[in-house]
Amino acid sequence: MFLAKVIGHVVATKKDDKMKGRKLLLLRPQLVDPNDPKKFRDGSNTVVAVDNLGAGKGEMVLFVQGSSARATEGMKALPVDCAVVGIVDNVDVLGHQVYDGK
Repeated sequence: MFLAKVIGHVVATKKDDKMKGRKLLLLRPQLVDPNDPKKFRDGSNTVVAVDNLGAGKGEMVLFVQGSSARATEGMKALPVDCAVVGIVDNVDVLGHQVYDGK
């Protein structure tokens, strides 16, 4: 599993029929900053993930990729490589809260 911030939505009106009605989110992976482990830094890539949980822009989420994405609820028959599996409430690193979703 990986942490990411939701930075946007993806709309694709033409897509595989199995993907119709699926919400797609644009995610920016978050890494613990090695220079200051009390905060995150943005990863260098972005990913598109299917979201069944209702996450929104600015929220921190947990996501999985590959076969783990297809193992999530309702995804087995879908052509997905990335899925949101949790909406994060808070993150604590070395005794310091680095994210609070409230």
